[in-house]
Amino acid sequence: MALLKKINHKAQTDKNSGFGANANSYGGRFVNKDGTPNIEKRGMHFFRRISWYHTMIDMPNWKFMSILFIFYIVLNFIFAVIYYAIGIEHLDGIEQSQSVLTQFGQAYFFSAQTFTTVGYGHISPTGFLTSALSAAEALIGLLSFAIATGLFFGRFSKPTAFLKFSDNALISPYGKNKGLMIRLVPFKNTNFTDATAKITLVMSVEENGEQTNKFYSLELELDKINALSLSWTLVHPITENSPLYNFTKDDFKKIHGEIFVFITTFDNMYSNTVAARTSYTFNEIIYGAKFETMYNRSKDSSKTILHLDKLNKFSNIKFD
Repeated sequence: MALLKKINHKAQTDKNSGFGANANSYGGRFVNKDGTPNIEKRGMHFFRRISWYHTMIDMPNWKFMSILFIFYIVLNFIFAVIYYAIGIEHLDGIEQSQSVLTQFGQAYFFSAQTFTTVGYGHISPTGFLTSALSAAEALIGLLSFAIATGLFFGRFSKPTAFLKFSDNALISPYGKNKGLMIRLVPFKNTNFTDATAKITLVMSVEENGEQTNKFYSLELELDKINALSLSWTLVHPITENSPLYNFTKDDFKKIHGEIFVFITTFDNMYSNTVAARTSYTFNEIIYGAKFETMYNRSKDSSKTILHLDKLNKFSNIKFD
């Protein structure tokens, strides 16, 4: 109840946040740092509630490539076992006098050649079963490479907002008052235009004896810019209309709150609108700090140098 009194009553709550008001139904943060919802879905079979296409498109590159290599190696191993079980004498070109390990190795590489439809001709199938198996493997190989090619194209062509957010949000001096500040920067050779930002604040408060989530849309100094080429510091002026107006440094340490950041911008390369989001819990907000400038003029004054490694650089300051 004490927290509810701390919240500025001039601030209007937001009922269109997309999240529920019952605080007892939520665990942890609402949105992860990478922008994904902090939600685990249950109540349906795993294979029905997962999209393999989205999973393969969104996973890290190292994991994607590892799955492809493992799939290729394991599938060829299975076919090599079947070839060997049918009889190595049905693979013309493999000498019967060779050791078991050598024969199996040659069967494996024959499988790899069939799977990729290379077919060097050193080994060829004889007999109905071996020929039928090699034909089926060639078909599976063609389909597998078609799927892999589609996934490669999907990963490379997927519109992605190449934006990085600062690790922390800051409470900094802003004019005669204070301001909540969050910084972001485009980190690849992309051209962003018509960037729009929205920040939502959520706090868990006790109201009428029950824990309730209160959502507030925070007004920004600038919520739209024409071009996003350098760093952009989102500033929410903590004025008399802000829900954070009465908050002190200790309040940010004691209160359970979170700030969602949503960015949409147009990427000229993709010719499409891309989006990025992240969140900051109150313990990720630094009270009494100021971001350091990320860019400066080059020595010959012909360019502006943007220092990406300074995204999280800030200096501590003291103010009331």
